[in-house]
Amino acid sequence: MKRTLTLLSFGMALALASAPLLAAGNGDNGKSKAATCFACHGADGNAVDPQYPRLAGQYNEYIQQALHEYKDGRRTNPIMKGFAATLSDQDIEDIAAYYSTLPTKLDTLKGHVQGD
Repeated sequence: MKRTLTLLSFGMALALASAPLLAAGNGDNGKSKAATCFACHGADGNAVDPQYPRLAGQYNEYIQQALHEYKDGRRTNPIMKGFAATLSDQDIEDIAAYYSTLPTKLDTLKGHVQGD
């Protein structure tokens, strides 16, 4: 009985630990789904125009949260709301996986930060 409970506990812990891995997006799919994002944020996620945020290297969960907030209206940007409205949850996970794995250029933010 004790062995069964130990194995069951171990199995549950393993299942819970692997759940985020199964829910993680696919960066390769995200690249193709993010094609419309390239115009403002850049294909490499390092926007050149300071009015657009740099997404490369940003936290995966942050990108997902931001896209969900644009989609449901908690963030108010008419352009982003229009783009995010068409995205499924899987699309959002894939796009976040793509941008979060790209190398960032945060060391070249001169002119990209308010007050510069």
